[in-house]
Amino acid sequence: MIEGPGELRVPVVNDEGGPTAVFEHLWTPYRMAYIRGENKPTGDHDCPFCLIPAMSDDDGLIVARGETVFAVLNLYPYNAGHLMVVPYRHVPDYTDLTVPEVAELGAFTQTAMRVVRSVSGAHGFNVGMNQGSVAGAGIADHLHQHAVPRWGGDTNFMPVIGLTRVLPQVLSETRALLAAAWPATGRAV
Repeated sequence: MIEGPGELRVPVVNDEGGPTAVFEHLWTPYRMAYIRGENKPTGDHDCPFCLIPAMSDDDGLIVARGETVFAVLNLYPYNAGHLMVVPYRHVPDYTDLTVPEVAELGAFTQTAMRVVRSVSGAHGFNVGMNQGSVAGAGIADHLHQHAVPRWGGDTNFMPVIGLTRVLPQVLSETRALLAAAWPATGRAV
């Protein structure tokens, strides 16, 4: 048994050539709180995506506001510049969106990618949404689409071994740069 901060790895001796003969198990017990839904919102009264639009752009980390959606920095980013495009309406599923909401969500996602590329030179993006808690949605009751910038060689051992993400800039500075580069009308282009 090998223990590190917040982890427990158990080498598996024999699995008769099965998957455990190749892989060690990495136990991350701190993730059980996430899986159980502890401290997750229970409705629109405590949903961060419903509360953020009432905040100032600086306080809410809002990059841009549209008619039906807004772009906001992820408070727990996978990479620097990790944005989310969120409808103002508290709906859980992509199929719940209206045609105008779908159109603006898509346009804002395109603009987010253009803006992040222009500001940071991102090489690529992971874009998508997790539908439902079983699919990994951290806030399953309020739809949101992630736009995560990626660079060659941006993955490393720090999140797994050190339980640490390395971000080169504080969120307020990232928000200011992206908001300044977003089209002046606030609308997607």
